[in-house]
Amino acid sequence: MWGFIFAIIIGGVAGTLAARFMKADNSLILNIILGVSGSFILNIILGLVFGLWDGNFLWSLLVGFIGASGLIWAYREYQRRK
Repeated sequence: MWGFIFAIIIGGVAGTLAARFMKADNSLILNIILGVSGSFILNIILGLVFGLWDGNFLWSLLVGFIGASGLIWAYREYQRRK
């Protein structure tokens, strides 16, 4: 239970940091959703490919930041082509 709550908090912080880094003008809720989703997706990929299932706070934040940045970029491309 605590791991799930921790993952949501880390994903939200990572999404907010990634949005500021990428100068995204999305809403706070969308940034949190993209951060949590990006963190979850990239953690699954890294776990399946490299066996990296456990990580500390900084590792989780870095993975969440990279995943959120990727999803923010994909969201921008989607909105641009729409």
